[in-house]
Amino acid sequence: MKKLFTVIALLTGIIFKTSAQNTAEANYHQLQQKFVDLKFGMFIHFNMPTYMDADWPDPDAPASAFNPKKLNADQWAKAAKSANMTYGCLTTKHHSGFCIWDTKTTDYNVMNSPLKRDVVKEYVDAFRKNDLKVMLYYSILDTHHRLRPHQITQKHFEMVKAQLTELLTKYGKIEAIIIDGWDAPWSRISYDDINFEDVYHLIKSIQPDCVLMDLNGAKYPAEGLFYSDIKTYEMGAGQRLSTKDNVMPSLACLPIQSSWFWKTNFPTTPVKDPAKMVEQLNTLNQAGCNFILNVAPNRDGLFDDNALAALKEIGKLWKNNVPAPKLAATGAPIISSNLAKNKPSNASWSDDMDIMDFANDDDFTTSWVSSKTVAKPWYEIDFGHDTEFNTIALTEKKPNITAYHLEYLQNGVWKPILEGSTASRVKVHRFNRVWGTKIRVTIDRAEGQVSIAEFGVYNERR
Repeated sequence: MKKLFTVIALLTGIIFKTSAQNTAEANYHQLQQKFVDLKFGMFIHFNMPTYMDADWPDPDAPASAFNPKKLNADQWAKAAKSANMTYGCLTTKHHSGFCIWDTKTTDYNVMNSPLKRDVVKEYVDAFRKNDLKVMLYYSILDTHHRLRPHQITQKHFEMVKAQLTELLTKYGKIEAIIIDGWDAPWSRISYDDINFEDVYHLIKSIQPDCVLMDLNGAKYPAEGLFYSDIKTYEMGAGQRLSTKDNVMPSLACLPIQSSWFWKTNFPTTPVKDPAKMVEQLNTLNQAGCNFILNVAPNRDGLFDDNALAALKEIGKLWKNNVPAPKLAATGAPIISSNLAKNKPSNASWSDDMDIMDFANDDDFTTSWVSSKTVAKPWYEIDFGHDTEFNTIALTEKKPNITAYHLEYLQNGVWKPILEGSTASRVKVHRFNRVWGTKIRVTIDRAEGQVSIAEFGVYNERR
């Protein structure tokens, strides 16, 4: 009888766990769909660069340089409404580290400028008053506080967490937070330098419904969700979403002017053609992509007349009367550190120079390619010691692999993890945590030459 009760208890636990997981996945998918349904919003790049005529200003520019004498966030909100936008997103801190809210983490903030007003508060109040949703932008890279490559300390990490906590607790519901300057080639701050998983869980612990986006999404394959709840594309940097076969909830951003922050020539330089912006908006929306169009306030804290006129014209041309497409569930994103990155690797015979090291170099443009003469190719990572993990992400160059199995080496014995047949280019598998010195994938069947771009191994917190 005791055995029967034990079995019932175990089965009940499994059922409740599965039910909880299904509920969490459904809620997550709902948040993604809700974000895509917003369709069109306003990016507002307004910070210290506004006063320097450069997007990357002197990081030691004095706080006194920030001096918008006619700041009017209500003008921004009404301009967004005139274009039939549904939300705004403001640069709370850009790469040079100046904070435009009343932060207690640093003196380098708007309260020590001539304005002495909390711009973030004025922005969220104005947009909500005009029935617009509120999002925030935040840069990890911070050149003023020397949060930059090769100089990052625990104190920097604590500052990031404290600043994000302020932004998520002082200003009510934040629909989404867009993070920048993280794991990008130009920032060179990795997800390990400032731990992504820690930041992700912090944000979700404060506002569970806040969607997190990192603007480095173009580094990762379009078919997978890595380090972001939403795929992101910075169109001005040449990043383009495939409008024919996109399967991920996405965000694309572009400035209506010639650059992100205001420049002295903006009042006399034509902005982008409203008709072309509407055409772009419709194309993106039909592909499951939210479009955020940047409008840069001038040094008075107001939009220029040419930008205001363009937004009104967009509103005449676009009425937001077609529903966004319904997207399939993506599953949770990969947010943990990649344990396989740059670890010793081994494989069956490679094709010429495309050896095994290319499949765990954190570069999705390179690949290990198996020799055509090998009937059952295999690839493995050697951790060198017992390592715990519970997730793998196998990304192919092209989706040729149709059947495979995973196993791990424990105490000199290979043990099975799972058999897979995922057809997509990015194959993510989550399983109960195991401990092993090696992990191996063996390809049982493929419809073409096997080419693995990245073999990622993770130990997710669950």
